[in-house]
Amino acid sequence: FAMGIHTYFKSLTKLERIERCPGEFMFERHTVASHSFKVAQYAQFLATVEELNGTEINWKLLYEKALNHDYPEIFIGDIKTPVKYWTPETRMMLHKVEEGMIANFIETEFPDQFKQIYRDKLKEGKDQTVEGMILSVADKIDQLYEAFAEIQRGNTEPAFIEMYHDALVIIKNIKLSCVTYFLENVLNELVDEDMITTVDIRKITDEALK
Repeated sequence: FAMGIHTYFKSLTKLERIERCPGEFMFERHTVASHSFKVAQYAQFLATVEELNGTEINWKLLYEKALNHDYPEIFIGDIKTPVKYWTPETRMMLHKVEEGMIANFIETEFPDQFKQIYRDKLKEGKDQTVEGMILSVADKIDQLYEAFAEIQRGNTEPAFIEMYHDALVIIKNIKLSCVTYFLENVLNELVDEDMITTVDIRKITDEALK
């Protein structure tokens, strides 16, 4: 059976087959692969704002975190956010499963000279470094945009209103200059877009920002 980096390269295609928001009705479906690309784009912009505000950015680390942050979903799929964060214990257990499966995959498939390097690259990216915090914001911006696109098209499933609201609450509580920029500039443009929906997006936005 296949061994080595070839297996790793082949596994990347699975990210194109893993859908986000499994089980929900959506007008437009997204994959973990497209999500990872968009998160890298958001992170690039957010880090640019931080840098213009005098923060030093480790760009290599930032891009690695953004590109790799959902690679473990190859093993466990996209688990809905409310499930993932149901309790701290649930989050911790899922995190342990992800870590264990990644560790096993690296140990089994990677040649020795790459093992430690890839343990670092594929570990949990969200942490208290500025790059880790930017990743958290970028990840939630994509959740916000996915939910917004559904609401905008008239999808009234409560899950998307909740996703939009919860993403915004998490974003606003991360203390970074790029968050201030996003909330004061980008979010207003988003809320001002034309909608074909009965959902009052401005009201939900204001409630989340309280």
